[in-house]
Amino acid sequence: MQKLHTIKWGFIGCGEATETKSGPAFAQIEGSEVVAVMSRDGDKARSYAERHGIPKHYSDPISLINDPDVNAVYIATPPSSHATFALMSMRAGKPVYVEKPLAASYEDCIRVNRVSEQMDIPCFVAYYRRYLPYFQKVKELAHSGEIGNILSVQIRFAVPPRELDYNQKNLPWRLQPDIAGGGGYFYDLASHQLDLLQNMFGTIIDAEGYCANMAGLYKVEDTFNACFRFHNGITGSGSWCFVAHDSARTDRIEIVGDKGMICFSVFDYTPVALHTYRGREEFVIPNPQYVQQPLIQSIVDHLRGIGSCHCDSISATPTNWVMDRILGKF
Repeated sequence: MQKLHTIKWGFIGCGEATETKSGPAFAQIEGSEVVAVMSRDGDKARSYAERHGIPKHYSDPISLINDPDVNAVYIATPPSSHATFALMSMRAGKPVYVEKPLAASYEDCIRVNRVSEQMDIPCFVAYYRRYLPYFQKVKELAHSGEIGNILSVQIRFAVPPRELDYNQKNLPWRLQPDIAGGGGYFYDLASHQLDLLQNMFGTIIDAEGYCANMAGLYKVEDTFNACFRFHNGITGSGSWCFVAHDSARTDRIEIVGDKGMICFSVFDYTPVALHTYRGREEFVIPNPQYVQQPLIQSIVDHLRGIGSCHCDSISATPTNWVMDRILGKF
């Protein structure tokens, strides 16, 4: 597609992510501005637009997509609608930035990729952790030779239920399979972990898993265990539990080498720990105020023709494949 001089964004969805992680960043980047926002709740869209100084608001996604002032679309809705809105936007000739995961299934990711290629319209995905200094430091250490040859990676994640998880009449959308794509919190959180590891070590080509509903608080699974293998032969494992006791709370990934180990968290941002013959070394690396800003900057530069962003739907699709394999979808 031809480069754009100014990226004029339209938001489909204006929930929590747009308030704290992404929304304000769009207006802080040169050559980027937000001109419209949409929510099916018209009052919510109006309130968001007024609070953030956005000139237009809609309650219908088609109206936003067809707005001639909008030349790029940010999709910040639950996963079940990601593919639909992405396809609509690209067929209207407008590049897309989609919240992760790319879609509610691997099959929907393939559909998005096909239309992106056919229309020559890029689709980017919000795996923004790739661009944060914290995880770039982990990647640098992993490939520096400090821990020697990488042997395996291990994911361990456990949290207690949230108060909302006990509310059967009004469960969070992440626990509603028709909205979130199945897999509950796993589909939402493990996507970041698995994407980061593939960004560091390449594509996972084999994965198997077991999932169960151990606590019975809701209909979707709450406990997951998996093993997987990267294309270069590195093997990995993961365990996720979303109904653990508070004493078991864990957010940890270990990269094990034949000369040492790297430990880090994905959501807590505890100091990156490097274990070698020198002992334990820690690296404290702060995040930017708006964590999606480095990725959004890269996307804007790409669309303006002054850079290249590879956090696209093609690179995001393997993560959906891995999650669907672990969930036993195919």
